[in-house]
Amino acid sequence: MLPFARVTIIGLGLIGSSLARAIRADMPTVQVTGHDADAAVRAIARRIDLCDDITDTAGASVTDADLVILCVPVRAMGAVAADIADDLPAEAIISDVGSCKADVLAQLSTALPGRTIIPAHPVAGTENSGPEAGFATLFKGRWSIVTPPADADPAAIERVAELWRRVGADVEVMDPAHHDLVLAVTSHLPHLIAYTIVGTASDLEDVTQSEVIKYSAGGFRDFTRIAASDPTMWRDVFLANKDAVLEMLQRFSEDLSALQRAIRWNDGDALFSLFTRTRAIRRSIIEQGQDDAKPDFGRSH
Repeated sequence: MLPFARVTIIGLGLIGSSLARAIRADMPTVQVTGHDADAAVRAIARRIDLCDDITDTAGASVTDADLVILCVPVRAMGAVAADIADDLPAEAIISDVGSCKADVLAQLSTALPGRTIIPAHPVAGTENSGPEAGFATLFKGRWSIVTPPADADPAAIERVAELWRRVGADVEVMDPAHHDLVLAVTSHLPHLIAYTIVGTASDLEDVTQSEVIKYSAGGFRDFTRIAASDPTMWRDVFLANKDAVLEMLQRFSEDLSALQRAIRWNDGDALFSLFTRTRAIRRSIIEQGQDDAKPDFGRSH
């Protein structure tokens, strides 16, 4: 039995459009309704037949939904939830795809008191954005972390989890605050480092932009891929999850100082020990199927 019959997706960027495609591919009998605040995005969604129906208002998109998934920047969640409150069926479950969970849960709970709210975070994506950037297999073999409030209905949690399983994701249920700490390490801090190092390279007065592009080795090239991610989304992530990000950034700064000392004092043993540990982590990621072991990260040439 399918977990939902009528799903509404609000926000038709990379994740929202990929989810619409995945549901239609893997659960073709489910009715998918979409909405985006941007009229140009709605026009594209209609042109590419992204959903069964595209509505011009958020309220109209949810009138008969049994699941509503908000795929908007995390600091916009509360406003969108308030906008649909009057049209939302009483039995509908509200979820989202944001990469910050405690703040999102607080926003949704304030805007929709008494409603069934089961946040989730599919740990998947690319540096591209927009409805034409999505693809149905984005979630295959990736993790989707479901982060319900402590008093959530177990049946509602399972229904949301099953939706993600149906589109190919592995599912983990996690406390929202713990999720935010984990993602601060694995996603948010790496993005912050990428934005910083690419910005530093751009600002160096004795290195021209053409040289940065011309001599980009694999490491810097990968940083630029991460730094090309949606600026609105990542601005909101850092502000919504600032406590966990600042905690991890402080730890990183301390570790970076230790690395700086090892280089200054020619401590090769410390460097070799660190690089050996980090190499083992890379191998573990590949063994768990979360990346490609092919040369040059599986890039086609």
